[in-house]
Amino acid sequence: MSENRRRRRPRRRTLVTALILLAMAAAVTVGAWLQFGERQDLDTVYTAGGRAPDRVDVEATVQRVDASGRELVLRVLVTPRGALAEAGGISPAEDLVVQTSTSTGGDLSFPAHSRISTRDVPVALTGGPITDYPFDSYATTLEFGATVGGEKVPVHMRLGNADALFAAGVDAAESDGVAVFDIGLARSNSVLVFAVFMMAAMWALAVAVLIGAWYLVTRRKGLTWPALGWMAATLFALAAFRNTAPGAPPIGSLLDYLAFLWAESVVATCLIVVVVAGIRAEPAIEDPAPPAGDPEPPADEPAPPTSPILN
Repeated sequence: MSENRRRRRPRRRTLVTALILLAMAAAVTVGAWLQFGERQDLDTVYTAGGRAPDRVDVEATVQRVDASGRELVLRVLVTPRGALAEAGGISPAEDLVVQTSTSTGGDLSFPAHSRISTRDVPVALTGGPITDYPFDSYATTLEFGATVGGEKVPVHMRLGNADALFAAGVDAAESDGVAVFDIGLARSNSVLVFAVFMMAAMWALAVAVLIGAWYLVTRRKGLTWPALGWMAATLFALAAFRNTAPGAPPIGSLLDYLAFLWAESVVATCLIVVVVAGIRAEPAIEDPAPPAGDPEPPADEPAPPTSPILN
């Protein structure tokens, strides 16, 4: 029997090791697949408009999405082509005005014969609210048209996304020489995975503290200072951990109501209960007995007479 047990132990260890390695390989594979998908989303470019020889090209990139301010920053580079341009598109031959939708900060004007540079354009968002984090979503519509010397010209526009915290879904179209983009924004897969992991970790820590508190109270362990320090550290660590959520969601978001506030409540309650139960379980401290020695004479007993010789 002992020999059979010895043979089974190496087999079990080999099986456990193989399962652990398989789980690690699966996790790495899923992570690589998610990262590749997000990289594809960031590399995707949406186009709208015609390719007439004399046109205005617009390169736009979503630089940053401010969910709390319901605004995104769009970096725009305008390049005239053909007879509308000078010096290979560096400057327009006549006054160039890029007309935008009402959700943007205003039209873009470029004087004739002046160098064109990139512009950061704020765009208002609808949807939300941000307290739905990490499942909040937003939307906006972009429209870009152009006039050169007061005459309408066709526009060809390319739109991309450079904000890794948001995934963009875009419907591109062209209407009477105007490029139109309907944009939907939602949290990226990495943000969703991390937010779900945070909620699971918060609940796991709260349950661990609850189990530890139950053990200390039922076993009447008294004031166990290492355990109390661990619980107090967990209470403050949860707050610091919550503040690392990508996108800096405000207090009161779905993340808080699903995990953070409950985990903090459980840990704080366990800490208080353990302290109260520990104080009651501690043995009473008795006054120490006086040291053994010659007993003192009673107060009413007269003092012994002194020798006259000594005086």
